[in-house]
Amino acid sequence: MANQAVESLEREEEVVNLRKLGLYVGNVRVLLEDEESASEEIMLLWGIQQPTFSKLNAYVAQTSLQLRLDACGHSLSILQSPSSLGTPGVTGSVMWDSGIVLGKFLEHAVDSKTLVLQGKKVIELGSGCGLVGCVASLLGAEVILTDLPDRLRLLKKNVESNLGDEHLRGSAVVEELTWGDEPDPCMTQPLPDFVVGSDVVYSEGPVLDLIDTLLKLCGSQTTVFIAGELRNDAVLEYFLEAAMKVFVVGRVEQSEWHPDYRSPRVVMYIMVRK
Repeated sequence: MANQAVESLEREEEVVNLRKLGLYVGNVRVLLEDEESASEEIMLLWGIQQPTFSKLNAYVAQTSLQLRLDACGHSLSILQSPSSLGTPGVTGSVMWDSGIVLGKFLEHAVDSKTLVLQGKKVIELGSGCGLVGCVASLLGAEVILTDLPDRLRLLKKNVESNLGDEHLRGSAVVEELTWGDEPDPCMTQPLPDFVVGSDVVYSEGPVLDLIDTLLKLCGSQTTVFIAGELRNDAVLEYFLEAAMKVFVVGRVEQSEWHPDYRSPRVVMYIMVRK
């Protein structure tokens, strides 16, 4: 019965037209806005992508003190703090596949001309090690990388060591931001063109504060990209249910991602305010 349900949902998806959403001109599969859509999305993801059967951490090595990645013509060297993973709730001290996927997606989308970041204001939520924000800055964006106060030291080190080139196309600054609190005026005046985040949906506790912060940061012209690891179906469903009340939510299919950085263990959503 479960397989039949997944096949039925897959057939329904085939008849739903892809469309453009926000400032991204690639095709996005928009989630239907009804009471069952979040649970149906979860069934599709776990039934079709089968994340638990694919390789964990395909692009990262979380025991290493350093991760290297070529992006935008630069060789990035991202410092990690594996010892911090022992602290409950701390995931931002190391890189996850979702961060690599999102960073390389931004690069690929700019190269493919489905996204323009040059001169755009970008806020990264839960920046952690800062890879995604660094890539956005290399692509010409004016980036504000944010995280909790105790995460900023590592974040600043990575920004300084990777974006010190005087020929940098964009810019990057690090700011403290606790979800649910009022953002600093530098984040809202003006509102950003893009808000991005990777691995920011990891437990139910912070979800409503995350949605609240997204609402404070997003105007009618703001486009949100959220990439995440497929770990816990209940947590993702809870996030989608909350997000779809105030945002139009679409899934960026893997055919739109960088061809060398795709994983069944990762999902990417694009959102705009209703």
